[in-house]
Amino acid sequence: MKPLINRRLEIMRTLDSRTKFTARQLAERFGVSLRTIQRDLDYLQQMGLPLYSEVGIHGGYRVLPNRILPPLQLTQHEALGLFLMIEYLEHIPDFPYGIIRAQLADQYYSGLPDDVRDLIRRSKQHLAVLQHSSIRPAPLTTQVLGAAVEKREITFAYHSRSGKKNVQVYPLGIYYEQGYWYMPASKQGEIRLYRVDRMEQLEEGPHRIEDSLPTLAAWMKAGETRDSTEVILHFTDMGVRMAESDRLFASVLDREWRGYIPVEEFPFTAQKLLAYGPEVKVVSPRELQESVRGLLEKTISQYS
Repeated sequence: MKPLINRRLEIMRTLDSRTKFTARQLAERFGVSLRTIQRDLDYLQQMGLPLYSEVGIHGGYRVLPNRILPPLQLTQHEALGLFLMIEYLEHIPDFPYGIIRAQLADQYYSGLPDDVRDLIRRSKQHLAVLQHSSIRPAPLTTQVLGAAVEKREITFAYHSRSGKKNVQVYPLGIYYEQGYWYMPASKQGEIRLYRVDRMEQLEEGPHRIEDSLPTLAAWMKAGETRDSTEVILHFTDMGVRMAESDRLFASVLDREWRGYIPVEEFPFTAQKLLAYGPEVKVVSPRELQESVRGLLEKTISQYS
């Protein structure tokens, strides 16, 4: 038989919102009597663990999904690091579940010793995060992330270049890049990319997809699966330094970048390359050269 404190801690870890256990199952699992396990459950409820019990043949105990988790026990350095991370997250708009950031900071901060709170206040005066962010809000990040985790189908209105249209997809997840939230999603077996700030009126459908749908991490690791063309770019020394902060071109080697890009992404790639000005040259293919040249001519024509 496990010591009393250890047993009750393990009961807390065992119970969750997805699985129900009867008192008899818990008693057998921990090798104690039914009466003892009932006393443990009563004690955990008195301590604030939100246990929910269902009666009947399929009944049992489980923890409510929106339960309050135990507080963090951090060292001084860990507490300081936590608040600096929160400070960073404040600069990423529409972060999933971001509504809790201020609440987390206030609740935990108020419980810290005065000297640690003073250290946090002084440290924040010496830290700055300069982060570009879209002026368009992306309030659907939390819903999209939840649907991706549950592998649920979503329907939403999307503002594309060709106008507003209704879209039905299975999201893989979301990622934040260059000030925007992006959602890769499966549509009719093909992975397509959507900007979350262009989405509205999102609804979750009743259907769930099988495990064949990749996670966001697996999709990003696998790379591009569409038919692509090899692109060769030559950078100046300044261009190499600029590319270091660009996820697409960061792998420059000896001032040259080689990679495969889908032809339909050439307009987007040309826009990115235009920001490099004379610090990059498209060696091949010719189609991408023409895309960049067209943008340059259009830009110059505005001043002629």
